[in-house]
Amino acid sequence: MRGSPDLATSVVKLVFLARLREALGTSHERFAVAGPTTVGAIRAALIERGGAWSAELANGRAVRVAVNHELATGTTAVAPGDEVAFLPPVTGG
Repeated sequence: MRGSPDLATSVVKLVFLARLREALGTSHERFAVAGPTTVGAIRAALIERGGAWSAELANGRAVRVAVNHELATGTTAVAPGDEVAFLPPVTGG
């Protein structure tokens, strides 16, 4: 799904913060989607890449997601043009 969009697809901006940025080797990317989708569907597509992607984003891993700066769940809708940020939870002390 990486790459330039064509007439049948649009893109969302994916952002990877903190340890995810380091583990995945990127802070952001443009991600092609074929119309509206969900956070869960995008996460599943990223996991399918294998390697660090599947290890860091696997179900059960402590990863939060925000859509357009609002915390989201796996069922949260994502539309073309949205920003989806993946971040580890913040701990305080």
